[in-house]
Amino acid sequence: MTARPINSLPDDALRRKARPVTRFDDQLQILIDDMVETMRLAPGVGLAAPQVNTSQRVIVVEYSENREGDENKPPKLYVMVNPQITRASTEVEVGVEGCLSIPSLAGEVERPLTVTVKGLNRHGQPMRLKPSGWLARIFQHEIDHLDGILFTDRAMRIWQPEEPFPDKV
Repeated sequence: MTARPINSLPDDALRRKARPVTRFDDQLQILIDDMVETMRLAPGVGLAAPQVNTSQRVIVVEYSENREGDENKPPKLYVMVNPQITRASTEVEVGVEGCLSIPSLAGEVERPLTVTVKGLNRHGQPMRLKPSGWLARIFQHEIDHLDGILFTDRAMRIWQPEEPFPDKV
């Protein structure tokens, strides 16, 4: 695994719609492993392939929803190829987001509280998830990257945080 440089604004790669993955070959596996390494070292909780200058519809997400009593629960890694949001709740929530590609900004973004996401795993097998809360926000943020959309495009308010944002997506 090799950490890759993360694109930042105004890099055009962040504004292009990524191409669907059609081949589940060794190159895809290397990309996925490199993305996981890059996300962890950044550190972040999500990363999309366009952020590492690769126009493919691939995201990685690693997050732990620790609840009271299980604070030491390890984070879960999700790898999704060609992800699509197929359903979104009408219930929305405003939350603060940051981004590894825009490290100097934070913003308030309104997003559906729960989404249904379908796609393929790293081996091309179908998968379907129904994340809610912060995990749903991460998936929506990363899938937006695949369409050239940044959180600043959706933000109701943007600012420069005094301290680094703890969970950049």
